[in-house]
Amino acid sequence: MYKLLIILIIFLSPSIYAQSAEQKGFEIVKEADKRDTGWKDQKSILTMILFNRQGQKSTRKMHNRSLEMENDGDKTMIIFDQPRDIKGTAFLTYTHSTRPDDQWLYLPALKRVKRISSNNKSGPFMGSEFAYEDLASQEVDKYTYKYLRDEIVDDTDTFVIERFPTYKHSGYTKQIVYIDKKIYQPIKVIFYDRKSTILKTLLFIEYHLHMEKYWRPTIMRMTNHQTGKSTDLIWNEIKFKNNFSESDFNKSSLKRAR
Repeated sequence: MYKLLIILIIFLSPSIYAQSAEQKGFEIVKEADKRDTGWKDQKSILTMILFNRQGQKSTRKMHNRSLEMENDGDKTMIIFDQPRDIKGTAFLTYTHSTRPDDQWLYLPALKRVKRISSNNKSGPFMGSEFAYEDLASQEVDKYTYKYLRDEIVDDTDTFVIERFPTYKHSGYTKQIVYIDKKIYQPIKVIFYDRKSTILKTLLFIEYHLHMEKYWRPTIMRMTNHQTGKSTDLIWNEIKFKNNFSESDFNKSSLKRAR
């Protein structure tokens, strides 16, 4: 009788298991977020390499800085150093957990700050395969989640999580995230476009441990399967606790960013 009751519960109540998968996915992501909290601020040198369909490449040099915020998403600024024609271009993001991110782009040739509208955040960032929304910090509340399975990826044991953007103007219907079970960091993200077709894959390559707690990749490689193009974002000289303040991340600081 007991076994029959269990079978009936499983058969008649599939929603219980769907909710369980959602809760497990959420708990995995919350643990990943917890492990990457407390770094305060960060700066680094970036190299962006853009590859076209034929494999030809162009290179850009940048530096960036980020500020961890309590009760909200991070603030990040990216400043272009090379090539000369885009030197001084600066991009500022205020990531938010439960409302649309604020983003601005300073164009030195025009000497003005351009606000990135909500409808344009799915567009390409400076001709790369990264969208504006990809460059915002991935706050937990920006998505809903569902645990799918465990999977070995290139000898790495991972959790596979499906996440759905809560942001209505996102360029993605969903993303499949592969999270390393040991360090609770993503090693791969598959992006689906608004037609629910695979659009891009992001790989996180060669993680290094900083301050005995915080893992950062050396390369973030975004491949667009629909265009055949790709972009590598290479991180160097990562340094934490630089005594940045919010005044280093306001709109007026974009024009004088160096």
